Amino acid sequence: MSKPNYAGIYNMVSQDNFEEYLAALDVNYALRKVVCILKPSKHIEHDVNSGKMKIKTVTTFRNFDMDFTLGQEFTEDLGPVGAKVVVCVTTVNWDGDKLVCVQQGEKEGRGWTHWLEGNLLHLVRKQEFAA
Repeated sequence: MSKPNYAGIYNMVSQDNFEEYLAALDVNYALRKVVCILKPSKHIEHDVNSGKMKIKTVTTFRNFDMDFTLGQEFTEDLGPVGAKVVVCVTTVNWDGDKLVCVQQGEKEGRGWTHWLEGNLLHLVRKQEFAA
C-alpha cells in the first residue's frame, strides 16, 4: 500500500491541551501564553519517492523549519525554551499512514504524530510525564 502525500498548506483549526504540553516541557509562563494564542500554518513539502520532507510551521511570532528524510536521525534545534536553547535527536517515520516523530534529548518521551483525514492535517503532541 502506498503512503499518503502530505504536501500542502494546512491552517490550524483548533488545539487542545497545548498549554499543558508546553508546561511539561518547562516552557516559561509568558512564552506559553503567547504561543497558545498563535494560529500557525504548516507548509509541507513531501517527496514520496525519496522520503524527503520539509515542514515549515509559520506564525506571526516565529517560524520553525524541519528538513529531514523519513527514517533517518537528524539534529533538531527547537529554539529557545524558557531561558535555554533546546536541541534533540529526532527521527520521523511511518506508522501505517501516520507520521510519527520521536525526539530524544533533555525530555524523554517527547514527540508527535501527524495524520491526514480528508484535507485536514491532525497533530497530536506527546510528552511523557515523570512519575
